[in-house]
Amino acid sequence: MTTYPVDMTVKPQVKAFFDPATNTISYVVKDPESRACAVVDSVMDIDYAAGRISYESADAIIAHIQENDLKLEWLIETHVHADHLSGAPYIQEKLGGKIGIGEKIKVVQDTFGKVFNEGTEFQRDGSQFDQLFTDGDTYTIGGMTAFAMHTPGHTPACMVHVIGDAAFVGDTLFMPDGGSARADFPGGDAGELYDSIQKVLALPDAMRLFMCHDYGPNGREIQWETTVGDEKEHNIHVGGGRSREDFIKFRTERDAQLSMPKLIIPSLQVNMRAGDVPKDKDGNPMLKVPINKL
Repeated sequence: MTTYPVDMTVKPQVKAFFDPATNTISYVVKDPESRACAVVDSVMDIDYAAGRISYESADAIIAHIQENDLKLEWLIETHVHADHLSGAPYIQEKLGGKIGIGEKIKVVQDTFGKVFNEGTEFQRDGSQFDQLFTDGDTYTIGGMTAFAMHTPGHTPACMVHVIGDAAFVGDTLFMPDGGSARADFPGGDAGELYDSIQKVLALPDAMRLFMCHDYGPNGREIQWETTVGDEKEHNIHVGGGRSREDFIKFRTERDAQLSMPKLIIPSLQVNMRAGDVPKDKDGNPMLKVPINKL
């Protein structure tokens, strides 16, 4: 079992950015002792019906970093998102930094390279990203040491990034009243998701957890921060010591009733390329719509 270098004495400053179009929360995570920061799960805006891309969400993050004279060192993707497009390369072009994702991106690229009939010109080796993380890998943001935990189940490449007393859980967990992520995408597995959630819940109870999505269950206001202890006690899908067997049964039955995310087709094509929009043979940005493949 991997031993993770947890350090609860480090308390990064976290600024959240909520995108109502996709219910995504992006974060700027700052080292309290320096100007260094990281961006987690940024968003590029798309009007899918009109085929139009814009950058209002990313520009808000850029403005925050510039106005506070911060130095961007990392652009972290917790996984290949199926519900929003990454703004990482746009932000990188403006501010620098390295784009990082879990090394199992190669599995996702192989799977969806076939779904989208990408051909041999699409590299399936993760080379579109600057850094591929494996379980337990560490990296620095200023004086802070961060580490990555491999948490498959929602997708094979999912990772939770832990920075001091703050963990960015991607789609592995939702707020306690939101439960857990689906596990029925290609490469997903409900049993693996349960095991991954247990890894997260083994972190200290006081660890702050930051969600990638929130949908305001039962009409409550949008929220994105909780703790390990709160999730262990109150999460409606895994809290209170729910068994692996019960979770798999529940998750499988629930997933069978869910429709596909409305942006899954553009999101996967863009995000498996580290946020770059694919192009046709003439160099024009272009997306494909595979029929009966998802």
